[in-house]
Formats: sequence, C-alpha cells, structure tokens
Amino acid sequence: MGFNEEITAIADKIPQMIDRLETEEATKNALIMPFIQVLGYDVFNPREVVPEFVADVGTKKGEKVDYAIMQNGEIIILIECKQANSNLNDANISQLYRYFTVTKARIAILTNGVNYRFFSDLEEPNKMDQRPFLELDMNNIRENLLDEIKKLAKEKFDIDRMLSIAHELKYTSGIKKIMTSQFDSPDEDFVKYFFNAANPGARFVASAREQFVDYVKKAFQQFINESVSDRLRSALRKEDEKSEQKEVDNEVDMKGNLRKVGIVTTSEEIEGYYIVRAIMSKEISPNRIVYRDTKSYFGILLDDNNRKPICRLHFNTLQKYIGIFDNDKTETRYLLNEIIDIYKFSDELIKVADFYQ
Repeated sequence: MGFNEEITAIADKIPQMIDRLETEEATKNALIMPFIQVLGYDVFNPREVVPEFVADVGTKKGEKVDYAIMQNGEIIILIECKQANSNLNDANISQLYRYFTVTKARIAILTNGVNYRFFSDLEEPNKMDQRPFLELDMNNIRENLLDEIKKLAKEKFDIDRMLSIAHELKYTSGIKKIMTSQFDSPDEDFVKYFFNAANPGARFVASAREQFVDYVKKAFQQFINESVSDRLRSALRKEDEKSEQKEVDNEVDMKGNLRKVGIVTTSEEIEGYYIVRAIMSKEISPNRIVYRDTKSYFGILLDDNNRKPICRLHFNTLQKYIGIFDNDKTETRYLLNEIIDIYKFSDELIKVADFYQ
C-alpha cells in the first residue's frame, strides 16, 4: 500500500476501537505508533524513535515527552500523546511548548490518535507557535493534507523545505478557517462589504442587514456548488477528448448466442459520481467510494462492495433521478432537474454513511 492508503487503513479502524482506547498507552499502541511507522520511522529502534524522552525544563527535572524522533543523532520531531477521547486543549499545548524550548526540534505534534496538530517556530526561533500550521482529522481525511504530512516521512524529511511549506500552510489554513466561519455565519462587516458593493451609496440599515445575511449565505453556497460543477465539467470534457470510457457487459440475444453489449459511462454520470464523493467525504474517506456502471443504472458503492450500495444514478432517460438507499437497502428515487441538484440530498447521502459505520 502507498502512504495515503496506509493512513486511511489506520483511520478506518478508529470507529471500531475508539471505545476501547481508555488509556493513553492503549491509544499509543493502537493508533499513534502505527502512524509513526507509516512515516517510515522504526518505533522499536531507539536511535530513530525515543519513547519517554527526558526534556528537563529549568528546575523541573524528569519532564518527559512521549516520543522524540531522531535523525543523525539530532531530535527533529517531538510528539506529545493524549488518550483517544480526550480534547487537545491549551494546557496540552503549554506542556508541549515547554518541551519544545529545551530541544533542537523544529516540528512538534500534539495528538490523541484521532486529531493531529502540527506546530513549529515560525514566529520566533526556538519558541513553539501557539497555533498549529496544519491539523489532521483522521475521521475526515483530506488527501491534500496527506501530501503535506508525507513530507515529514523519514525518506523525504528536509527541515528547510518543511519549514517553508509550514509557513504557507499556517496562513492558508487560517484563511480557510475564516472563510468557513463566514460561510456558516457571516459577520456584519462581511455582509456590509457585499451590501455596499451591490448597492453603492445605500445605507446599511438593520433591515438590510437581516435580508443580506441570507443573500450572502445563499450566494456563497451557490458559488461553491457552481464552481465545483464547472471544474468537474471542464475536467470531464478533457477526459472525453482523450477516450470514451466503456465497459462491456454480456447479453444473450433471441437466438441464444452470447454477445457483447457496450456500456458507455457518460461525463454526466462521472460528474454525478464526483459530487456524491465530495458529499460523502465528510464522513467517509473518498478512496472507499467507487462506481460500477451497468446498462440500466450507474451504481455508487462503498468499498467496491455490492452489499454496500450508496446510491444509483438513473441518467439513461430524458428525466434524471438519483436513487438513495436506506438501512434496509431500499432505494428511494428523487427527481433531478440538473446534476448539481444532487447537493440538495446531502443529508440523505450522509445518512447512508452512518449505516455502514
């Protein structure tokens, strides 16, 4: 397996194990040590991974950080671990901050095996930043983040390159958090900006504010949906120019002869698949969501397993439908006026993910 697949394999075990990980040691053994190993470091080699590393702070003696990862005899990464169901709070960060200042490490990780927070000293040398430059949620893995985390792996570790990337990630992740916050609940200044741009010279009174909050939220949602849809269409057009995707099915004709019938996977079906995949990725790793095309419908499955259907796209007729399955594997069809209407059924699709957890 590749790096992303190995991380996903650890993540897939979390729902089954989380209730049994009642101690920090259990969390280390089940989740954190495997994570370190995926990075390429030998957890059983004290020249690479030092458990319970002593990091005396001032008059405090015997202070220990859970793991210190070494390279050429120097500490490069500190890892502070907590029990799986615990919150990663400011007290934990302060503890890691103290360890950071007395070592030569430039990267520090705070984790409970489910959430990982990556810190450095971008603001002031040898003083760990208060805010992480990267955060990983194993219950909602984003592949672009795995590409960055992979750069911490033994074979790829380059501190100068990593710090350059960390600096960029710190600000891009912070901007994305602001955008997410404004998307969910736009504040007055944000709404006022769009009001003034749309109504030059108009007064931003209370009634206008109430009205424009809804307008901004709706416009934000439509913009994102349309942007995703446009990018998918563009990518699919390029794909169609290269080759037409086909699968072949077998069918017995009226004379009893076995003949092959072409199944054409259309760009609209692929577009629908990527929309479903984007929705489901909030609950399930997108790598687990696959499709199988047939003559009568375009099926989307979990784990490439026919017994785990998510939905079916019925795009072979003039009118399009999406068929979504319930806990009893019963399909309910919903009318689609256009393909991006699939987003309207996000809640129904997310419920399907819950059935298989």
